[in-house]
Amino acid sequence: MRVLYRYFLILIACASILLGIQIPNFVDQYEKRLDAHFVEVENSLRGYQEIADRYYAGSVTALIKKHEESEDRADREEAGPIRNIYERYLRFKNERHFLETGLAGKVAFIVARGDRVLINETYTNYSFTIPLNQSAVLSGALSAAFVLVVMELLLTALSLLFRSPRRRFTLPSRGRR
Repeated sequence: MRVLYRYFLILIACASILLGIQIPNFVDQYEKRLDAHFVEVENSLRGYQEIADRYYAGSVTALIKKHEESEDRADREEAGPIRNIYERYLRFKNERHFLETGLAGKVAFIVARGDRVLINETYTNYSFTIPLNQSAVLSGALSAAFVLVVMELLLTALSLLFRSPRRRFTLPSRGRR
């Protein structure tokens, strides 16, 4: 039984390493997708930014407000798409700023506040690789260590929980009196 347990732990450790190695790769693919979307939205905003620079001291918000307050119905309707482009631009710019950190900070940011659409796109189009760079190896080793420690803690807790009551409170004998 002990041998099976060891093999099971080795299997879990190997799987954890392989999954952990994917973390830096996923972050890299997420960042590339974010950059591509940012460039796209930046290009879409460029014409409106040039108008805002000429007439509203560079304020796209003032340009949007002018459209919203216009008497012309087409101008009012145009305000919505301009606002969407501008808000998307600001959101992606902000995300790029927060991702200017180490791997742990990037992972924490993506998990907690990453753009869910981009996360889903990255996951859907994810290409698995096995990079052997420092961050991938470290990530894999830490993942394996974490999973193994959690498993050991759970098994220890379960063994303590399901130990028979008689054995739980029996003190070892000290010899003869």
